[in-house]
Amino acid sequence: MDQFLNLSAFFRALSKLAWWRVAIEMLLIGLVVFWIIRFLRGTRGARLLKGITLVLIGLFIMVQILGAEFDLPRVKFLFDKFFQVASLAIIVVFQPELRRALMRLGETRLFRSWTTDQIDEEIGALIECTTFCSRRKIGALIAIERGTPLSGLAEEARATRLNADLSAALLNTIFFPNTELHDLGVIISQGRVAYAGVQFPMAEGGELERELGARHRAAVGLSQETDAIVLIVSEETGDISIAERGRLIRKLTTDALAGLLSELLAGVDDES
Repeated sequence: MDQFLNLSAFFRALSKLAWWRVAIEMLLIGLVVFWIIRFLRGTRGARLLKGITLVLIGLFIMVQILGAEFDLPRVKFLFDKFFQVASLAIIVVFQPELRRALMRLGETRLFRSWTTDQIDEEIGALIECTTFCSRRKIGALIAIERGTPLSGLAEEARATRLNADLSAALLNTIFFPNTELHDLGVIISQGRVAYAGVQFPMAEGGELERELGARHRAAVGLSQETDAIVLIVSEETGDISIAERGRLIRKLTTDALAGLLSELLAGVDDES
């Protein structure tokens, strides 16, 4: 009953405010939240940090409205102290994620220079590599960077920086069994092989079928936290799959893979 009364008081206080003022405040808050979500996208703790941020913002709005209506100085004082401690705790606990997000902020590219010919060349090299690996049942994991820079993830994982021209021969060499870098992921950035030996964040085990291994979990995990396109070749079956925005498209033929890559990469400029 007390909760219902508090909720009623909250909406009653909200209704007494000028609608245009509320609209402007909500719009500004929404823009700030949207910017925070975009800024933190691609960090391992992003989802948890976003949830905490939204809760703190919601509590702040509620305390401000109720405090202005019912004059609750002690509640506002305690919340201000709690907010300061919580903000400091977020900085300490999520220091690696915030550090990587700040690094990405300096790497953001406002304009891209990709051409159709470059995209076609990139797709050709990827098709040749995945076909080679699929026929020989060689496991492969390739992330194609789009709007979210992945260099922060690679540097945090202490991956090997290559910055080499993209070619099927290079990718085949990297993934060939028993080589130094074959068991982890590769990052393609702006048509170049930027990093190899990258550990991608894993998706939760319950989100995928049990038959799928570490490569598929890593691919889906990265695609959930960034907008990267991730190619997977299964070491057990040779099946080719794509993970994109948390969804896994499995058992692709060469033609289907080429068409899907063309569709996804053609939209890079529109999303930037």
